[in-house]
Amino acid sequence: MIEVKDVAKDYGSGESKVSVLKGISLNIRDGGFYVILGASGSGKSTLLNVVSGLERPDGGSVLYDGKDIAEFSDKELTDFRKENIGFIFQQYYLLPNMNVDKNVRMGADLAQNKDYKAVIEAVGLGEKLNKYPGELSGGEQQRVAIARALAKKPKVLFLDEPTGALDEQTGRQVLDYISKMQKEYVFTVIMVTHNQNIADMAQDVIMMNSGKISGAYSNEAPKSAYEIGW
Repeated sequence: MIEVKDVAKDYGSGESKVSVLKGISLNIRDGGFYVILGASGSGKSTLLNVVSGLERPDGGSVLYDGKDIAEFSDKELTDFRKENIGFIFQQYYLLPNMNVDKNVRMGADLAQNKDYKAVIEAVGLGEKLNKYPGELSGGEQQRVAIARALAKKPKVLFLDEPTGALDEQTGRQVLDYISKMQKEYVFTVIMVTHNQNIADMAQDVIMMNSGKISGAYSNEAPKSAYEIGW
């Protein structure tokens, strides 16, 4: 269980100070599929960064099973992310001088996972182990990023606009892989998007506006990646 309590985050100081998160509180249950939905500038990506431990809040607490990561030392926070958290972003952040196998193995090595090639097979890239990022399509590169994130066996997978740079067909494929991987490996998904259609895949949707939660709802029958609009 992740408990976010009255979290605040500011940037700048003095007259240039901007309050990006304004007292956010929410609970995330283990194994759930959550979408944080909001327009550009609503604070959703900042919330993802704070909840994942990439950034520290300026106020409030972020508790994982009762432990407040906002109080961790830098080393403790780094170790926590390494052991518990996976990330997938709009940009793929693959190392261009490493092939598919080595890019994914980077994530696997963090968890001492020697069976990481099963994840590569699961995302449909088993025949492209020796290909370099420059030899792959955008969708294939994103699938490498998914495999790298899952190879470290995260308890929580954070995604920031993972289909933002992809066309519809490729975007649906990527979302379908993420959904299938969650069911197979059983982890929590927290995805940030501005796309209302993608929210239809989630079990729970948290809506943000101007640094605050403006609403929340649950989908009784979440749709598949091929059932949602685009």
